[in-house]
Amino acid sequence: MLGGPGGTSGYALRMSRAYLLVLGDRDGIAWVLREQRMAFPAGSRAEVSALAAGDELFLYATRGAWHNPTRDRGRIIGHATVVGAVQLLRQPLELAGREFRSGCPLHIDGAVVYPGGVELAPLVEELDAFPKPQAWSIYLRRPLLALSAADTALLSARLNPLLTPLARAAPTYPSRSTNGGPSEPSSAPVVGGDDPPPSQRMIASRGNAEPRG
Repeated sequence: MLGGPGGTSGYALRMSRAYLLVLGDRDGIAWVLREQRMAFPAGSRAEVSALAAGDELFLYATRGAWHNPTRDRGRIIGHATVVGAVQLLRQPLELAGREFRSGCPLHIDGAVVYPGGVELAPLVEELDAFPKPQAWSIYLRRPLLALSAADTALLSARLNPLLTPLARAAPTYPSRSTNGGPSEPSSAPVVGGDDPPPSQRMIASRGNAEPRG
């Protein structure tokens, strides 16, 4: 189910890259699935500006995204292909009290029905993206985490059997509107995001870290 619309021929002039897209709030996740777009705050990291059509994104929902980190685990819940460069939005987007000034369109190739997905913690020791797996949560304090070809192959093999059409999976994801109440504050990125400020880094680390075994 992976691969951009119309195949890869349109992206032949540039070798595509793959990233883990870190999503830290249920409202942001619901928005991304519904709109098939990604949005970033001002001052986002260099890898955000470098996103280009054909790049692969593995959608990762953090342990704290559903506001119940004692129950939940961080999971990869979908796969998307970038279909346009990151550009400034005509009007800033506001989600969960944060402002997002740039974004790009996506084609979501498939998603996992909630609350399923590929749990990330048991895989970190096998992934090049986490050179220090004992402190793996620090690598998730950014909107995008680059993946090697080996990482991409491993995650694709685990994720592909779980993917369903977006139209089936998206309505299963809870958000503020489906739960009938205001969203709780979140230190993790809502729809992408930068590293948390120093006062929030410990909170974010606890929100993303998960016991192994």
